[in-house]
Amino acid sequence: MKKVVALIPFLIAALSASAADPVQKKISVDLLSDPMLPLYLVITFIFIVIILLFAVMITALRVLRMFAEKNAKEKAVIEGIAYVPPVSFFTKVSRRLNDSVPIEKEKDIDIGHDFDGIRELDNHLPPWWTWLFTGSVGWSIVYLIVFHVSASMPLSIEEYDNEITAANEKKRLLLASQPHSIINVDSLEYKMDAPIIAKGKVTFDSYCVACHRKDGAGNTIGPNLTDLYWLHGGGIKNVFNTIDHGYVEKGMPAWGKSLSPSEVRDVAFFVMSLQGSNPVDGKAPQGNLENIQIQQPGDSTKTSASL
Repeated sequence: MKKVVALIPFLIAALSASAADPVQKKISVDLLSDPMLPLYLVITFIFIVIILLFAVMITALRVLRMFAEKNAKEKAVIEGIAYVPPVSFFTKVSRRLNDSVPIEKEKDIDIGHDFDGIRELDNHLPPWWTWLFTGSVGWSIVYLIVFHVSASMPLSIEEYDNEITAANEKKRLLLASQPHSIINVDSLEYKMDAPIIAKGKVTFDSYCVACHRKDGAGNTIGPNLTDLYWLHGGGIKNVFNTIDHGYVEKGMPAWGKSLSPSEVRDVAFFVMSLQGSNPVDGKAPQGNLENIQIQQPGDSTKTSASL
């Protein structure tokens, strides 16, 4: 019980440190709004009660054992015999597993070799070691027969290949059950399509802000997406291909491997919509100047873009 009580200050300190961390604070706020919070609290309360009951039970058993030992000593004194403490269950198990020679009988296994006051005894291997060795030998024989002789079970590499095959089949069925969006880059034209741009912003915020900032102004890795300078060509087609294929050597992943073609198009539309937004503290221009006219919100006429 004392050990459990002693842990309380450390738990309070840990909770205080977590509260001081902004990330942990955000997690705490999300947890407080979780509809499953009452269930979490009940489970936590039950867990704490179980720990306390376990601690109380151990303490009670120790107290009972102490009183029992005291009564046994008093009885031995009354009867005039020497008190012999009872052997606990764990001690019996330990003796059974180790089969060690008692100290008073060590002279029987002394082989007579003495070095610096340390005498060498002829101890045998403990039973737990011989049981473990025998079990390992038996298991190796079973393993050899099952995996290499009869081949009734697959080896690790075969099991891996089977799982890959099953995963590819699930992927094929999933793709077959969903309509596949195909984007023809050659005929792709940018227009101020609000729903597409809104979806592209969501995807951009999820994957691109780490390198290009939320406003597209760029940072250490990613270039500024709001000016008229482009590293790999401007226009919706070049932007789409840059997002889809990437430039890994320059830190730009090939997002076409993890995003659908329509998601890549949506992000490209959002990037094009950032042209001329002029955010504060934007990164210095990089690449070549390409003066591409972009239709902005509020424009009533369709503006052509040189792609």
